[in-house]
Amino acid sequence: MQTHTRASQISASLLFAIIWYAIFMPIASAQDQAASSHNAISTQTLDMWADVINLWQQFVLALPMLLLGLVFLVLCYLLAKPVSSLLVRPIGYLSQSQLIKLVTRRTISLLIILLGLYVFLRFAGLSEFAIAIVSGTGVMGLILGFAFRDIAENFISSLLLSVQKPFKIDDVIEVQGQLGIVKQVTARATTLVDFDGNHIQIPNATIYKNIIRNLTANPKMRGKFIIGIGYDSSILEAQQLATKVLAAQSTILQDPEPQVLVDTLGSSTVNLQVYFWIDAQQYSLLKVSSMLMRLIMREFEKNNISMPDDAREIIFPQGVPVHQMAEPDEHKAAQLNENAENKPLSPAIEHDMQASEHVDDLSSDTHDIRQQAKQARDPEQGQNIL
Repeated sequence: MQTHTRASQISASLLFAIIWYAIFMPIASAQDQAASSHNAISTQTLDMWADVINLWQQFVLALPMLLLGLVFLVLCYLLAKPVSSLLVRPIGYLSQSQLIKLVTRRTISLLIILLGLYVFLRFAGLSEFAIAIVSGTGVMGLILGFAFRDIAENFISSLLLSVQKPFKIDDVIEVQGQLGIVKQVTARATTLVDFDGNHIQIPNATIYKNIIRNLTANPKMRGKFIIGIGYDSSILEAQQLATKVLAAQSTILQDPEPQVLVDTLGSSTVNLQVYFWIDAQQYSLLKVSSMLMRLIMREFEKNNISMPDDAREIIFPQGVPVHQMAEPDEHKAAQLNENAENKPLSPAIEHDMQASEHVDDLSSDTHDIRQQAKQARDPEQGQNIL
């Protein structure tokens, strides 16, 4: 009996112990975990504050060098403009190009500022970052060079044009069949004003790579035209008459002297080529050519120099009947020829013969076009580099 009672007490004690463990052990574990987490957070906070304190100490230690680098950067920025202007002065003895001076001055200023930035980063302890900036600048320059190749090409051509100066403002030039007066030359394009008053913009790269025909560099300009005479007329007499007309005009330069030469033998005419020189700054080549054609034509008519038109062949399928005429009286024929030679010139021919450069307006059109170009608005905004 006593043994049974003892076993019951032991069983009850074990059951109580199991229940107590099941109830109170999770609470104890949670408390332990909370304590561990609190300890971890406290450790992280302490580490963070330690890092902050360490960074602050490093900043305080680097502050003198940082201030010195900042002062150097500010000095470089302030001295960039005056130093670049001073260094650019010798270029004025080599080139008068304002664009070259401007580009050189800005390039020197940029290099001085980049030097100040590099030194500042080195003093700040960012040497690798400074090297990366310098390297990245070169790579970025190559990328931009490929991306904006046409723009860079025009800009470089502008530099070369401003140095070499193949033409000036108000010069008459021809590029790729475009003839006009130079109105403006910017860093991108050259603006021409043609003789119809239109503005023509040509990229500077196109101008630099193509043939430039400058009609103003030499004030003397040669003109020429063809006039045909009949085969029954005296070629030598026609040349002398045309030369006399050329020599009588004060607008025609005698050095180089004018010439009248046989050019070609046409189907019905002997074609004479008339060469002459004028001062293109004072006179218009088109107007002078028009006046000379009129005067030479009237001089030929006055001296019975025939000027037939082009020969044409006419075919008569049925034939043309021919009747023999009575022989003409020699006395009457001679009288008719004499009357024809002594026949007075018509009023129109007389008027044309009397007209000369004193009556005709032979002035150059270039001055008028230049005035119109000055009155017109600029099609492109930009500084003139010539």
